[in-house]
Amino acid sequence: MACKLYDNQAKQYRDIRPSYPPELFQFIASKTPVHDLAWDAGAGNGQATLSLSGLYKNVIATDTSQNQLQLAPDLPNVRYQQTSPLMNEIDLHHNVAAQSSVDVVTVAQALHWFDIAAFYRQVNSLLKKPHGVIAAWCYTAPEINESVDSVFNRYYIESKPYWDPARNVLDDEYRSIDFPFMPVDGEAHTGPFTFKTEKLFDLDAYFAYLKSSSGYQMPLKKGVELLRSDVIEDFERAWNEDGNTHKIATFPIYLRIGKVGNPN
Repeated sequence: MACKLYDNQAKQYRDIRPSYPPELFQFIASKTPVHDLAWDAGAGNGQATLSLSGLYKNVIATDTSQNQLQLAPDLPNVRYQQTSPLMNEIDLHHNVAAQSSVDVVTVAQALHWFDIAAFYRQVNSLLKKPHGVIAAWCYTAPEINESVDSVFNRYYIESKPYWDPARNVLDDEYRSIDFPFMPVDGEAHTGPFTFKTEKLFDLDAYFAYLKSSSGYQMPLKKGVELLRSDVIEDFERAWNEDGNTHKIATFPIYLRIGKVGNPN
């Protein structure tokens, strides 16, 4: 499973993955009337947790991977909790929060790996009614420049037969992912709303990013090396074309956001 892949390379994932822009969290916080408690589900190493801790009085950050959580920042208003993907309602209320006590649930680059139906039952149990908010976002492949992106697109196409099917929703920017929630106040739909984040890469860091993805790790486990010598040479040629060793990688971000509403 993808969570195990990330579990085995937790430090690399933390160091090479992009952070998220303040504008994303400001938008989410502007849609939650109260800022007492946030649940960061699939928190990993706390990339989103850190920003949430500055906007909400308390944050509970959960993940199935203890290795990931051990790398998260130590923050006074954050409680980290390893959870089972098979949490029942008793475990949910004991390990995460009391029923109808959470102001916002966030999921950063992880919703597509969840048992979504089971997770949404948990969300509906924990969110305050009717204005509790769920915000889930993904980012897609880093954009460098025309030459590098052209090589990446060929690499990406070659990797697709090895993907876990759950990953396919990244290609359509979370448009097709099940999201049965109401638009938040002031919005006519649940998204995706677009943001972006940037990270400075040299070529080694770019390769490290590629190797941190499930799209690379899954075929590797089957004995398929996508970064063959000829592919590396193509990347090197494209990367060095403009003479700049460091380049800004732009990651498009796609946010789905909604509120739970009143129970029927």
